[in-house]
Amino acid sequence: MNKFISLLISVVILISCEEKSAVEKEIEKVPVDVSVLRFDKIFANATEEDLPKLKSQYPMFFSPRVADSIYAQRMDDTLQHQLEDEVLKAFPNEEKLVEEIGPLFQHIKYYFPRFKVPTIATAISDVSYENKVIVADTLLVISLDTYLGSDHFFYTDISKFITKNMRESQIMPDIATQYARKFVSPPNSNSLLAQMIYFGKELYLKDLWLPEISEAEKIGYTEAEMQWAKDNEEQVWRYFVEREMLFSTDPKLAPRFINPAPFTKFYLDIDNESPGMMGRYMGWQIVRSFMEKNDVTPQQLLLFDAESLFQKSKYKPKK
Repeated sequence: MNKFISLLISVVILISCEEKSAVEKEIEKVPVDVSVLRFDKIFANATEEDLPKLKSQYPMFFSPRVADSIYAQRMDDTLQHQLEDEVLKAFPNEEKLVEEIGPLFQHIKYYFPRFKVPTIATAISDVSYENKVIVADTLLVISLDTYLGSDHFFYTDISKFITKNMRESQIMPDIATQYARKFVSPPNSNSLLAQMIYFGKELYLKDLWLPEISEAEKIGYTEAEMQWAKDNEEQVWRYFVEREMLFSTDPKLAPRFINPAPFTKFYLDIDNESPGMMGRYMGWQIVRSFMEKNDVTPQQLLLFDAESLFQKSKYKPKK
């Protein structure tokens, strides 16, 4: 009997891998044309005399509300030059970005055929970590100075829970996050559950689009934080249910369970051990359960409201 079960499991795994391989082979055929404009290099090599030409060629990087003198000062600013040097050390060329963005866009286009490849540009943003990646209709801007490494000296005064994701390996997850938010509608309720499902949908799209990326990197956890989330999933779920939090619209719940933070605020002894955003993690597991138990496409998934999705998910965390 044990041999039969082992054989059956092996067959299921083999079939699953073959199906996944077939899908990935189809995705590899999706045509995308990816190139990266290194505006950070262009600006670094420019002088004040080049400003009129730069503004004409790259108007998206120049605000009409900012005087030319400000841009000229930046060109001569010592800190700006340091940033440019550090970015150049970390990202001497754009080949790796092209190699990684190409498959990401193929995955997005496979699942959402109307997706159009944007103009991709890199820039320096004075370490504006709240805007690491900016997505507009036809433009994607990556601020390379926000991906120099978690321990970079430019990040000394930034909280550790933020700098842990200011590294190169987070570029693709961050891009995927911004595009997921183009597809996932904002919550139609202020309930904790609605916010959990919103981010759960976002993370599920990252499952589809970034199959080679670790779960930890998708949500922005360390591997240790991811393990804590998995180990304590049942306990966290019981906490939400017993305190009747799921359908609560208390505005204090989002800062405790949804927003980025050094840890999740259960107001228990486990707080300092926990990662932040456990509400997002739980929403992710609910959406995964929903997709496993229902025959729906990713497009159909996005149409379900939080309560209907939750009911159909039949989510039950493992003990």
